[in-house]
Amino acid sequence: MKNVDSLFNANGIVIWLPYNMKMTPIQAVLFDYGMVLSTSPDPAAWQRMKDISGFDEKTFHQGYWAFRHAYDRNDLNGLTYWAEVAKSGGTAFTPEQVQELMAADIDLWTRLNMPMVEWAQQLQRAGMRTGILSNIGDAMTEGLLKKFEWLGGFNHCIWSYQLNMAKPEEGIYRAAVKGLETPAGNILFLDDKAENIEAARAVGLQAIQYSDHDAFEREMEERGFATLLKP
Repeated sequence: MKNVDSLFNANGIVIWLPYNMKMTPIQAVLFDYGMVLSTSPDPAAWQRMKDISGFDEKTFHQGYWAFRHAYDRNDLNGLTYWAEVAKSGGTAFTPEQVQELMAADIDLWTRLNMPMVEWAQQLQRAGMRTGILSNIGDAMTEGLLKKFEWLGGFNHCIWSYQLNMAKPEEGIYRAAVKGLETPAGNILFLDDKAENIEAARAVGLQAIQYSDHDAFEREMEERGFATLLKP
């Protein structure tokens, strides 16, 4: 094979790179969950939450997102988060409503992005280290782990509420690097939000902003990572 150099990652996987391309080999891939391993929220689950709450679209949308970051970093837990959402709409939810809202909220984020899930599993079978770094609250995490056994296949997962931090805080990226036991420069991080990508690069990770799978594969090829797509 002409005009290529070969590199081996920590697990002995060969990565072929174009000759003279200055690139640090990837030894681990770190995934966001929402909008990367999962796809867009389920409209039926969103409608169900509105029906349970009794709120109109504007009221529910504002309440749901206003307190989400606090929920993700465990400033609020599942119960107190929904209490704040209710208060923002001038009411209080019953315990039964809260349980129904929590269940619907899990369903909202369980439509899977199968090309990415399958790729993550291919990497795992090939011996590549994989991890998840997700902004997510306690009740959501518990629900996802019960629903998807395949989440147990990742070497290290950070669910933000566990650390009382959330992206794009620097510390949460450093915790992910430590947990993957891989130098930051050898980790490829994938996230849908630009601010999270910028923060990851500031810590030294290689990063790609994920929008759709075709665009992701094109960028992987452009950056010399095409062989990782079929490990």
